[in-house]
Amino acid sequence: MPQTIYIDPSYRMFDADGLFDLSNPVLNRDGQLLPFHRLREQMTHQGISVHTADYLFKSVEQSTQQNRYYSLGLLEHYEQVSQKGLAHLSAFVIMEPPVVAPLLYAALPKLTAVFDRVYVHNTTGDGYSLEGVDASKLHKLYWPIPHNDVIEPYWGNQKRMKRVVVINGSHNPRARTRELYSTRIWAMAELSKLNVVDLYGMGWEKWWTRSALWWPYWRNRNALMRIFKGKCASKFEVLQNYQFCLCFENMWMDGYITEKIFDCLYAGTIPLYMGAPDISKYIPSEVFVDCRQYATWTEMWTDIAAMPPEKIEAMRQAGRAFLQSNPATKFYNSIEDICEH
Repeated sequence: MPQTIYIDPSYRMFDADGLFDLSNPVLNRDGQLLPFHRLREQMTHQGISVHTADYLFKSVEQSTQQNRYYSLGLLEHYEQVSQKGLAHLSAFVIMEPPVVAPLLYAALPKLTAVFDRVYVHNTTGDGYSLEGVDASKLHKLYWPIPHNDVIEPYWGNQKRMKRVVVINGSHNPRARTRELYSTRIWAMAELSKLNVVDLYGMGWEKWWTRSALWWPYWRNRNALMRIFKGKCASKFEVLQNYQFCLCFENMWMDGYITEKIFDCLYAGTIPLYMGAPDISKYIPSEVFVDCRQYATWTEMWTDIAAMPPEKIEAMRQAGRAFLQSNPATKFYNSIEDICEH
């Protein structure tokens, strides 16, 4: 009987094999589905079928030896898969941090008891508790990235504004410990006084939603509305027009490195980074500006505004070299590595 891999996406919009559909401009925004598409092609060449997990629940074949189940952070289905013998529980992948998905980290004792492997941003318990967790099941997650080189013509665009761009949605974190949502807002508010920052993203104008129901948003709402430019269909199309990007992760946590900094490198925009304290273990320090070295955002802007063109170009070239390097392949091949083990 041929082997089949079933992947349970975090969101139902990716069901019906939408997780692999490069032709859908919404689901495949900025090529985000390329890692899953590459996985499917590679496994197909090995005679292994790959589908989203909704097909598993419709299948009449129920062989735990042949079906392998992978969850991308969905808690609803794995017990059903196990109890009905639909598939072997191979791996559970936690891509969100604790401030976004605390329930996933609370479930780690159960997850490590039933899955072969559980992938997290760090395996040391930084940002979450290891109590009751089988730490031997934990594996380091490298965020799956779509490209292993810069993206032309975005990277090559030389007509860039000496300004800071922010591309983020408006969010109100479920937990406050180590969150960087508010830090991002305060940074934008201070930079807005200097008239050097533009904001793109979803929901910032919607003052009536849950995302707006917290003090940092309301204290700085007027400043946010002054710099708000609306939604963006493609991050790369926006990034190419700016020299700098405020690139904050959603929380402080070792190993928590997402697509944000890679998007900047693809487009040739200098990341102004704040997030993983150990970022330089994974990405060379010469490709980004470490915001921790500044006491104020005004001080940061004064410094980067005076950065000579040759320094900016050197950072851009360092970013290109990193994307082409062996250390970057850990991110580029992440999904394939998870499903091949």
